[in-house]
This record gives sequence, structure tokens and C-alpha cells, in this order.
Amino acid sequence: MIEITQDLLLGGRAHLAQPAKGHRAGTDAVLLAASAPVKPGDVVMDVGAATGAVGLMVAVREKNARFVFVEHDPELADLCRRNCLDNDVQGEVVVADVLDRGARHAAGLMPESADLVLTNPPFLEEGQARISPDRGRAAAHALPAGGLEAWLKACTGLLKPKGRLVLVHRADRTAECLDILGKGLGGMQLRFVHPSADRPAIRCLLSGTKGSRAPLAILPPVILNGPDGRFTPEAEALHRGEASLL
Repeated sequence: MIEITQDLLLGGRAHLAQPAKGHRAGTDAVLLAASAPVKPGDVVMDVGAATGAVGLMVAVREKNARFVFVEHDPELADLCRRNCLDNDVQGEVVVADVLDRGARHAAGLMPESADLVLTNPPFLEEGQARISPDRGRAAAHALPAGGLEAWLKACTGLLKPKGRLVLVHRADRTAECLDILGKGLGGMQLRFVHPSADRPAIRCLLSGTKGSRAPLAILPPVILNGPDGRFTPEAEALHRGEASLL
């Protein structure tokens, strides 16, 4: 039995049960949810959902969407179901390996079925870095070799024509993400996230529309911390759910 903590997101508007150890929802999830252009009636897929933090935070803004949470780990998927109930979110939780097309289809994840796909892919691939011995943390942070391309292509395949994909990833993999997504998406928007104004970016927020031919737009950056080491007013407002990045 894994140890669970009960945490609050967006100033207490979302409740999240999640493992006490291993990968835990944090700023990346907040920024991804704040970048989601959700509309009433949309089918929203949170791919690699873990305990559902991203989709749950989007649901705070728009409950009249249909949420599908895709997670490979059965224990995390069970927690995601519990979190949907606790937050009164009408969410379907699908246990499937997004990298396995047959498993996706068997689980009911059909091509071109989502209006909006949100994803925070594992940041590393086998051979790129030392992988954590913690099973949950390792699964959340590492893909097989070539896994990022397979992951993003799977996400693109789930989008309806004119559907939108939004992802958060490490800043040093921005060029790779742009190269992969540029084959199927257009109208891409890129925003960098910096720990402070005088330090290099650590994350990129990237979105695009399936089938669009619009050019890439570079949006203003997000600065997380001020000179005193505390959240900037913008970062604080994002974490409290009082602002968005749309």
C-alpha cells in the first residue's frame, strides 16, 4: 500500500490525492493547465495523467467539457478516479500505454477523438541520464529510446482536425519537440519558463493546431521567482488559479 498525501491546488479549488514519494504534481502541471484553451463541450485528454492534476485544474475553469485521463500505471489511475469523484469531475480514466497503438485502441482511445490534448511527457529517454530507482519516479521521467517522438505522434493522432495539443517539456528539448510536432501541427505557440529573470529557461510550453499552416509565434516568457526567491506576482496568481496563460 503506497502512502498518500491530500494536497490542494489552485488555492484549494482542486483537491489531489497523490503518492507521498515519487513524482508529484507541481509547477509544470499548473503551467500546463493554465495554457489549456478549453471550451464547453470539448473532449479533453490528459495524456500521462498520473493522478489527474492537469485535467482537474482545467476542470476548475470549465466543468462542461468531457475529460479523459490516460495513465499507464493502474495504481495512479485508481487515484485519478478517486480524485475525479472528490472534485465532482465527470472524467473517464483509461489505463493504457500511450506508446502502444494496439493498447490505445483496445482501451477505446480512437484516432481523431479529442478536441484538446494536454501532456507532460517523461522528460528523459533511456541512456540520456541516470534513472531513479523509485519505480514511480522512473516511469514519470523516462521513456524508451525514441520515445518522445512516439509519444508526441500518438498525442497528435488522438486530435481531431483543428484540435489543439499543449505540452510542457524541458527547455533544452524545445528544438526536438518543434521538429516532431511541425510535421502535423501549425499555428504553434512557444513560451519559455525561467526560474528567475537572470537565468536560462528550464521549461517550454508549446502548443499547436492539427492541420494549421499558421506560423510559429513566440510568446512572452514566464518568470517564476523574483530576486527574493519568492514567486513573482504572475507565478503566484497562476498557482492560485487567479490567472491563465491564454
